[in-house]
Amino acid sequence: MASSPVNHLGQPVGEALADWLPPAHPPWRTLEGNRVRLEPLSAERHAASLHAANLLDARGRNWSYLPYGPFCDLGEYVAWIDANCRGPDPLFYAIVERPSDAATGVASYLRISPASGSVEIGHINFSPRLQRTAGATEAMYLLLKHAFELGYRRCEWKCDALNSASRTAALRLGLSFEGIFRQATVVKGRNRDTAWYAAVDREWPALAAAFSRWLDDGNFDGEGRQRVSLSALTRRALRRAYAEPGDTDVVGGGTGRSAPRP
Repeated sequence: MASSPVNHLGQPVGEALADWLPPAHPPWRTLEGNRVRLEPLSAERHAASLHAANLLDARGRNWSYLPYGPFCDLGEYVAWIDANCRGPDPLFYAIVERPSDAATGVASYLRISPASGSVEIGHINFSPRLQRTAGATEAMYLLLKHAFELGYRRCEWKCDALNSASRTAALRLGLSFEGIFRQATVVKGRNRDTAWYAAVDREWPALAAAFSRWLDDGNFDGEGRQRVSLSALTRRALRRAYAEPGDTDVVGGGTGRSAPRP
């Protein structure tokens, strides 16, 4: 384990970032994938398709942990998009399936801080049509990839600590658990403790390789079933990112992992 540098007073200090420059604010443009593309969210272009896909969630389970919704009426949904999804932060995207061109989910960048090189991925709402598909995973990969390629040092994921599906998804994608912020906010009149996860730039090359391997067509059989799980690949990737020179033990790791310590 590398020791921290010390200042002239003998105090441990953080690593110097002599070659790092604050990145640009993410441009609001289309992000192209093989299974999906992420388009800047537009009520005119996407609302009807998104609303129809969201109505497949007849019981409204997708909205339980979001601070808004559900929207039973298309006009109400259009008004919400127009009022909340046009600014630079949050920066909303519609997730559009290929080749159908149907918008079936939403995600965004938020808490965008170029000065610290940090950005959060959130406001994630996958309709039943998008859930548990390779396209849903590719959408998250595109957002992570775009942020790190712009020069961000850290991508965050935050969710209600009781939202087990979101917490499982964060770990599957290779984000590490960093802790619980108790009584962090109030959502729909209820307390919310917030679970924090993140990936950092040191980890991204290995994680990117894991995503590329998982998304490859050869990782799926004729019925679309995965041959190797993404969770297994991202666990190995994180061990590889923090392996010491000459360390050949880069396979393994458990679930529920906490942030690695270099």
